Amino acid sequence: MLDKSPRPAAVNVPNDLAAHWMPFTANRAFKKAPRLLAGAKDMHYFTVDGRKIIDAAAGMWCCNAGHGRTQIAEAIGKQAAALDYAPPFQFGIPQAFELASRIADLAPAGLDHVFFCNSGSEAVDTALKIALAFHNVRGEGTRTRLIGRERGYHGVGFGGISVGGIVNNRKFFGSLLAGVDHLPSTYNREHQAFSKGEPDWGEHLADELERIVALHDASTIAAVIVEPMAGSTGVLPAPKGYLRRLRAICDKYGILLILDEVITGFGRLGYAFAAERYGIVPDIMTFAKGITSGTVPMGGVIVRKGIYDAFMRGPEHVVELFHGYTYSAHPLACAAGLATLDLYRDERLFERARALEPLWADAAIGLKGLPNVLDIRCVGLTAGIDLASRPDAVGRRAYEAMEHAFTKQNLVIRITGDSIALTPPLIVSESEIGEIFGKVADVIRAVA
Repeated sequence: MLDKSPRPAAVNVPNDLAAHWMPFTANRAFKKAPRLLAGAKDMHYFTVDGRKIIDAAAGMWCCNAGHGRTQIAEAIGKQAAALDYAPPFQFGIPQAFELASRIADLAPAGLDHVFFCNSGSEAVDTALKIALAFHNVRGEGTRTRLIGRERGYHGVGFGGISVGGIVNNRKFFGSLLAGVDHLPSTYNREHQAFSKGEPDWGEHLADELERIVALHDASTIAAVIVEPMAGSTGVLPAPKGYLRRLRAICDKYGILLILDEVITGFGRLGYAFAAERYGIVPDIMTFAKGITSGTVPMGGVIVRKGIYDAFMRGPEHVVELFHGYTYSAHPLACAAGLATLDLYRDERLFERARALEPLWADAAIGLKGLPNVLDIRCVGLTAGIDLASRPDAVGRRAYEAMEHAFTKQNLVIRITGDSIALTPPLIVSESEIGEIFGKVADVIRAVA
């Protein structure tokens, strides 16, 4: 049967790739053998030479509704023609208020106010600043300490890498923010290997917050920030009961709990937000990525009413929070966000992810026993696969896997260290799940 899938028009490929310093990329290796993309539709990318590549990474955890969705593209184009930009300081647009209301409706009860920014990194720094300022305006200015977690990823702002716990993201950039401590990672291969969903072992690791409180005193601690599922470090799901226990300890000491849902928000774990899956209500929650299905940069922070109300004091003409961005609530991003939420609702994509999770998990764990596979973790529509490192080159095996997947298997995967991460768009079909894991199995064998 002829493949009638849409193909991109011819693309001019630059002769010189030198000027672009690519982010989080091995630039020299890439420019010797570039992986150039020219188009995308639904579950697939198209390369500049016309190959059709299945996207097993939802771009970078963000294209939850798939690629090239007409409804989103049309909404962006219509908004660009009507109002391309409006200043977000002292002025507003109707779409920003509508989008904030709809996000608040999806969030757990009590999270009622949305502050917009442009990325997950900005969302984290915004959340940390709000937490510090909240304690300050309430007369508890001694609460300045921030608590992150080992192996956590919270973007690349100075606040995010300070509370983050990925070594290479931290070690080149000096002493970072002062007054930061870290909970231990929730991952332990000995006790959790090849778990489906939330591992049974590890709830007690939340009690490490008690040790940190005893060391610094609660009166110095502003907030704890964690991911419900640590994605960028290789898919580490929270153990059963861990987040509820952490919530209880924060309540005990008056510490704000921030959930970083930049990856887990908008359906990745089968719910609008992972907080719903785990039955907790954080004080502050970050989002980005899936809010526009990756089409226009956008991020944000959702806060409890009590936090917002704490700032709404003093003369009404005075700015309450001295923070924001030139492109906060950008008109094109708002239009994309509204159209994306329509797709999630109309196609019931959050529910779809939840229904597909058992099939996805079975397919992921089915890779157990392949050469060099040390562990597999899966929760929602995510999977992390740890490969044994080559003795002389940590990270090389996964890098070769990414290259082989793209060039030989027509597959896009994410890698971190020697781990493979799989996170497809939520529109993935049962047959495409089989296709993805079949290709990944071939990739693992090829790099053995």
